[in-house]
Formats: sequence, C-alpha cells, structure tokens
Amino acid sequence: MFWTLLKKEMQIELRSKEISVSMLAFGLTVILTFAFAFNVSPIIFKTFAPGLFWIMILFIAVLGLHRMYAYEKDFDAFSLMVSAPVDRGLIFLAKWVSGVVFLFITELLIVPPFLLFLQLNLVLNVYQGLLLLLMGNLGIMVIGSLVSGLAMRAKMSEVLLPILLFPLVSPIIIAATKATVGLVNRSPFWQWQIWVLIMGTFIVIFAIVGYTIFDHITEE
Repeated sequence: MFWTLLKKEMQIELRSKEISVSMLAFGLTVILTFAFAFNVSPIIFKTFAPGLFWIMILFIAVLGLHRMYAYEKDFDAFSLMVSAPVDRGLIFLAKWVSGVVFLFITELLIVPPFLLFLQLNLVLNVYQGLLLLLMGNLGIMVIGSLVSGLAMRAKMSEVLLPILLFPLVSPIIIAATKATVGLVNRSPFWQWQIWVLIMGTFIVIFAIVGYTIFDHITEE
C-alpha cells in the first residue's frame, strides 16, 4: 500500500508539475537576488554560502509542503483518503518520501546556478555532499510532513505552516549549516560528524512520532 500511495504522489506531480516548477522558480529567484543584491567578494560569499543555501532550501521546502497537501484540501479528497482501509501512518511516509524526492531533484537543479552566480569555486567531496543533502532533506521533510498534516485543515494553513515548522526545523538547519561549513572547508569528517548524527537523531525521532500520531492528527 505504501508504494501505491507513493506512486499516486509521483503521478500527480508528473501530470501537473506544480510542486517542482514552483520550487525551482523560487530557488532561482532567491539565487539571483543574492547574486545581484550583495556586491561582495567570492571569499565573503564562501563564508556565508552554507547558511544562505540552507535558508533557501527551507523556504523552498515550505512552498513544496504547502502544495503537497493542497491537492487533497481543494476538493476535500484527504477525508476520502483517510477513510479508506489503510494505515494512516503509510500516508505520512508516502508524503515524506515524495517530498524528499521533489526537494532533492530541485536541489540538483539549483546547486549549479547557486555556485555559478555566487562565484563559488568549491572543491567538494561529492559523496559527502550528497549525504548532507539527503540528510537535510529527510530532516526538513519529516518534520514538514507532520506539521503540514496538522495544519492542513486550519483556515489559515498557509500562515500556520511556517509558524509551526520554523521552530521545529531550526535544529536541522543549524546542524546542516555547520556540517556544510565543515564540508566546504574540507575539514576531516570526524570534526563535523556530530552534526550529521544530530540530523540523524531528529530524523529517527520525528519519523517514529509522525508514523505513530498521524492517525490522530488527521481526525476531524
């Protein structure tokens, strides 16, 4: 059933492309704003690049999370889905995994313009960079999928989502930024592995909590 739900999320996005296109357009807009609004040297940009990158990813994720649940909210289709004889925790997992996929694809498309327009000449370990992207995406989306399900039926869901999400996801953003600083500075992995472990801890905790309580937060 999980694969059926995940396939449904992917097929909807392949037909409409609302999530990926909106996330990509927003990301490129932020990159161009950074590049043309701040006339500073590449060395200064390199110092602040990790923080700018993850703040940008956070706002992109918020936009994608809102659109992920907007499909079901428009015609109250979510009520029909949760009334089906299926474990509601699987709905949470499908939303989480699909969100990670959409965000990861968007990141692969915006990282080259991010490096180009900010004039960042970085020599990075590709495998460690992909690991950080994956861990950051899992952390942001596991919390975001839970909060989105909680805020979806509220009248002001667009406002409530970031208000609830930002405080909860801030440890993930801080840890991802610190780990990225270590990656950019080419520090040994053991010097910044603690931040990766922090992200992993949050992912495991919120994955268990989300799967467990999603049944209750989706009640009318």
